[in-house]
Amino acid sequence: MKTINVELAANGYPVYLGRGLLGDAPLWREHLGRGKVLIVSNETVAPLYFEALKPVLGERPFELHIIPDGEQYKSVETWNGIIDGLVRMQARRDATLIALGGGVVGDITGFAAASYMRGVRFLQAPTTLLAQVDASVGGKTGVNHPQGKNLIGAFHQPAAVFIDSATLDTLAPREFNAGLAEVVKYGAIRDAQFFEWLEHEADAVVARETGAIEHLIHRSVLNKAEIVAQDEKEAGVRALLNFGHSFGHALEAETAYRRFLHGEAVAIGMVVAAGLSESRGLCAPGTAERLAALLRRYGLPVQIPADLPIDRLVEGLELDKKAVFSGLRLILLDAIGSARIDDRSRKQEIGDAMRINREARPAPRQETRT
Repeated sequence: MKTINVELAANGYPVYLGRGLLGDAPLWREHLGRGKVLIVSNETVAPLYFEALKPVLGERPFELHIIPDGEQYKSVETWNGIIDGLVRMQARRDATLIALGGGVVGDITGFAAASYMRGVRFLQAPTTLLAQVDASVGGKTGVNHPQGKNLIGAFHQPAAVFIDSATLDTLAPREFNAGLAEVVKYGAIRDAQFFEWLEHEADAVVARETGAIEHLIHRSVLNKAEIVAQDEKEAGVRALLNFGHSFGHALEAETAYRRFLHGEAVAIGMVVAAGLSESRGLCAPGTAERLAALLRRYGLPVQIPADLPIDRLVEGLELDKKAVFSGLRLILLDAIGSARIDDRSRKQEIGDAMRINREARPAPRQETRT
């Protein structure tokens, strides 16, 4: 087992990484509060991993709350159901919520924990690669609005994160690939050496070799923890973690959160952002194609589908929560391993970058469940 500490001025916490952590009762009991426990999971993950987690609770009173599986259920209605569950079980301020699942489960459970009685303890047990390398660390919680992703939420740090890499053994290939988009992101924005490793070790990663997977999780969490320690609430450098996300969120909202997995939308968004960076003269020609080549190697889409209207996607960007008064705040590349926060891209330039990236003909639609 390895431990990475997220060093914050207040509310710092450990991130544990290893195989078999879901059943490590002594470790869990260091972080469980004394009150009642509500485990939030979804209909896919709960049958796989609830029984492994259950023994760590000991004699504590607990309930299991299962939510539907899918990004479209990351909503106020689902959040309200969790709050109703806490009220029914008469949970107090000493309660603990446990998020057992992927990014949707983690975000919505964290938001319920932030909201209930103005804040109660919660623990993260991420079971997807995307959640393990990104969503479970950093304290961003929230739900989607029909007009935009994560428009409703709060910063609320977990008391601990338990990353059990054994849960990836049951992860579907498409879900696994989606998580790799966030892994590639860290290399693109701040860790050129890691990006090169991901290029050189692509075969081992695709084959899910244990050593390669454990390394990429560890390196990704280190990158995330370092950034969060510098900027807990996204007042500055933490915005770099949004590379590709503004474009990705517009794609997700335009397709009602049903067509793309989050990582797939982010993969497309990163290539658009890199292309815009090239057209702006910020990075060398070929940067976008190098990024796209790695993402394709990991089975990810890199182009906007031909049937999606660019004008509507640009409008969707303007609703993104990362927009500022001076304009759209985007994360652009100076080079692989170096990114900047930029609000100087004109609307026409953004639209042109999206049009250049768009597929020449419509691709078959593939609705998704997350």
